[in-house]
Amino acid sequence: MTHQPEILHYAVSVVGKDRPGIVAAITEGLFNLGCNIADSSCTMLGGEFAMILIVSLKKPFSKSRLIDELKPVCDRIGMTLGVRTLHADEVIRQETDGEICMISVYGADQPGIVYRVTSELAARSINITDLNTKLIGTEDEPVYVLMLEVALPEGETPEGVEQALAVLKKELHVEIGVRVITPVAF
Repeated sequence: MTHQPEILHYAVSVVGKDRPGIVAAITEGLFNLGCNIADSSCTMLGGEFAMILIVSLKKPFSKSRLIDELKPVCDRIGMTLGVRTLHADEVIRQETDGEICMISVYGADQPGIVYRVTSELAARSINITDLNTKLIGTEDEPVYVLMLEVALPEGETPEGVEQALAVLKKELHVEIGVRVITPVAF
């Protein structure tokens, strides 16, 4: 019986002023260490670039070695680094049995859109798996866009979610759409 080496998992976050080459620089450092990127998300927010990666490495390895490799890279490109060790119960891939839906919200920019929509979803035990916001339009007529990917709990339907959000649609004077994301078979 062969013993498999234990795998260590870390959450790596990098934030700073956006510029070309950030992803390449960070992933080069991870590659040099032999890291596997299991999950990642990168985005630009108001001129700032933010990325979070879930990386794995075979033991023996240490969090300090990961920081020692990435910190000089981050310093060179003006980024802030955060590294957190993940415990076994934090790295279990969580697939949902429920339906996956996209919820889109468009309307005049105003405080409270994200709060009101996400509060309604939380009250219905709907899990948000991804959320993005963006301000589009012109300076004189800004349009706020909120996009959510959600996992519906058992017994919840896309139609039910749309009906629940209909009240907010009227109160906030926004357009709200709910559509099912059809899984693609490979």
